[in-house]
Amino acid sequence: MSGAPANLWALILGASSGFGEATAAELARVGMNIFGVHLDRKATQPHVEEVMGRIRAHGREAVFFNANAADAEKRKEILDLVEAKLKESSPPGLVRVLFHSLAFGTLKPYVSSPTAEGVTQQQMEMTVDVMGHSLVYWAQDLVARGLLREGGRIFAMTSSGGSRVIPAYGPVSAAKAVLESHIRQLAMELAPKGITANAIRAGVTDTPALRKIPGNELLLEGARRKNPHRRLTTPADVAAAVGVLVHPNTYWMTGNVIGVDGGEDIVEVS
Repeated sequence: MSGAPANLWALILGASSGFGEATAAELARVGMNIFGVHLDRKATQPHVEEVMGRIRAHGREAVFFNANAADAEKRKEILDLVEAKLKESSPPGLVRVLFHSLAFGTLKPYVSSPTAEGVTQQQMEMTVDVMGHSLVYWAQDLVARGLLREGGRIFAMTSSGGSRVIPAYGPVSAAKAVLESHIRQLAMELAPKGITANAIRAGVTDTPALRKIPGNELLLEGARRKNPHRRLTTPADVAAAVGVLVHPNTYWMTGNVIGVDGGEDIVEVS
């Protein structure tokens, strides 16, 4: 998006690491300012400053909020600040991209065993709310406020777990399946407004979120063998794809689960 207007913004949920971090930098490179929502403690705040610095190195603004993106009151507070910031420019700025990459959930089996406690109702509901339902609430509010309009793009990070079984991944797998369903519904309802919605299914990627999955070493090793390129997907791979998909000419692509995995998902055996 060379020559993009200076008042176009991307709102990145989960902006301080992994896919969100890489996508924030890439969208800044192609001309967007960045609103970032992240949840970090004091120890990781220096890294957040580094992320913001990379965005600003592209000549773009970086406005970050350290808050729980799944909290309704925090969402309202953030959007009030976003709206005020957008009104500072003339004409007022717009959110061109909503990018959902929240990775906070429970990794437990459904059924308890002598070695592992099963997931509770509270844990299941929290996981699906944060990683699935929160997308809808952010989209609702952005559209209702008139901040996300024609030409807008919604992206949500899913995984192969949305349609496959991985040990101890059940609650997150359910959240990803819900997320994909929400993307389809948003795509249908927002099409008349000229807003697209797509899920991005990355290949296995070595991120902080993946390292929390029990047995992640085996997942990483298996993906390296299975992928036709004999390497893992990286956050930069996903960010590069999003950088292309925000182009105005991609408006006819909506309601999809788009694989960004180097062909990993089509390979049945290594």
